Amino acid sequence: MNRLAVDGFNEFDGQSVLITGGSGSFGRRFVETLLRRAKPRRVIVFSRDEFKQYEMQQQFGAKGDSRLRFFIGDVRDCERLELAMRDVDVCIHAAALKHVPAAEYNPMECIHTNVYGAENVVRAALRTGVRRVVALSTDKAANPINLYGASKLASDKIFIAANNLAGGRDVRFSVVRYGNVAGSRGSVVPLFQRLVAEGAERLPITDERMTRFWITLQQGVDFVASCVALMQGGEIFVPKIPSLRVVDLARAIAPRLPQELVGIRPGEKLHEVMVTEDDSRQTVELPDRYVIEPAFAFWTHEPYERLGARPVPDGFRYASDTNTDWLEGERLARLLAGAA
Repeated sequence: MNRLAVDGFNEFDGQSVLITGGSGSFGRRFVETLLRRAKPRRVIVFSRDEFKQYEMQQQFGAKGDSRLRFFIGDVRDCERLELAMRDVDVCIHAAALKHVPAAEYNPMECIHTNVYGAENVVRAALRTGVRRVVALSTDKAANPINLYGASKLASDKIFIAANNLAGGRDVRFSVVRYGNVAGSRGSVVPLFQRLVAEGAERLPITDERMTRFWITLQQGVDFVASCVALMQGGEIFVPKIPSLRVVDLARAIAPRLPQELVGIRPGEKLHEVMVTEDDSRQTVELPDRYVIEPAFAFWTHEPYERLGARPVPDGFRYASDTNTDWLEGERLARLLAGAA
């Protein structure tokens, strides 16, 4: 990914920050980075998994950091969210059901967490006076073909429209959309690495043509922080990140193992898109990201024009198969080393 235009962690100095899904892969790294690079007044980990919270308490407890709080709760519970958001300045919404086949098999569970949960975060933030909310999305929300992607598209629409509900309150909502996170739970990287460690004779490949956008966990954390610093309210931020062929990934992890084609799972795409042709009419480009601007009457281009933003060409499409930046060779090796 290109060098970030801004170090967003300065934005958190003196702030009270809440992370929904805070005990997940993203939440853990975000909390660790926030405590190391900023001076927040308070950091609240909001999640429903008490064991993961216990593990985080053990990880951070040895440092004796009094700024850290742990709050058991589910984004499906609006009342609990309101309690957690009291006196909070910034909310990073990372809680979601993300597993594509599980969402297809359990559709209502996916809807309750990803869609109703988004609504609850918005309602709680408006009622408690949270100033900034950034919601994490996914490349699967652009032209979705699976329920996970459709639910995150609905979530994105909820957060963008929430800016119209703010009235005179100083609260803004924006969305960050990025691709696969190397090394996160559910990523194919730890799956391939585990199969190799267990002595597998071949690696399963869904389709040899498949491509994906890839970002490291730390890059994702840094990008989200920078979006908090830049946000005006209503944008969808998309980082410029490289693409990767799944067959190249398997070959890099296990160059001597044969690959077995197993077919695409239900709800999977061959390639992912993060900015569609229809989005392009409202998209501007910065050196390190695209910004899909909202169609709000109060929206102004001036803040991004000052940063040198320019409109993308008409009909522009940012897709993993037509990307000009590819992970290969040494860059791919570094990504895998960071994901281990």
